[in-house]
Amino acid sequence: MRAGLPKARPGMVIGLLGGSFDPAHEGHVHVTREALKRMGLDRVWWLVSPGNPLKARQPAPMAARIAQAERMLGGDPRVVVTDIEARLGTRFTADTIRRLRRMYPGVSFVWLMGADNLAQFHRWDRWRDIMAMVPVGVLARPGSGLAARLSVAAQVFRGHRVGRGENLGSRKGPAWVFVNVPMNDASSSEIRAKGGWKG
Repeated sequence: MRAGLPKARPGMVIGLLGGSFDPAHEGHVHVTREALKRMGLDRVWWLVSPGNPLKARQPAPMAARIAQAERMLGGDPRVVVTDIEARLGTRFTADTIRRLRRMYPGVSFVWLMGADNLAQFHRWDRWRDIMAMVPVGVLARPGSGLAARLSVAAQVFRGHRVGRGENLGSRKGPAWVFVNVPMNDASSSEIRAKGGWKG
């Protein structure tokens, strides 16, 4: 295993939550803890991305985003904040997942996303490949439930939706679950707009 990369043993189930985390906020913490509780995950890795191909605005420096994310988590040992995409040189989620599966044989990965991301998931590069490679856990977000359930991805993969998430990690893709969780409406863009994050 390369230096600086997260550790995981064969048999573990790791949730992957990707994003710019610009800044990380209580909503990220909330969905992470709900995913740990409801999806049978051993750990969640926050994949702090170098940049989002779907966003014109580029994020604050990586070191600032990682430090702020770690402060938000308050030392929770089940969650690892990592710049693994920058270290691997991957730009798209499909490439990151493919590399992680090769690097961590015997580890099961679950891709985590908010319902707001499922609503536009069909715009992601090779989104069908992502669904085929790993199970996907979708967590409710304020105002996104209906759009997510009617999304292109939800319709294309409707026959692969499972009712509960507890053993999502033991399933092979494509498999996905929509989990209703208590809502937290924190948003990185709103925090930036209010001047609460300078990076």
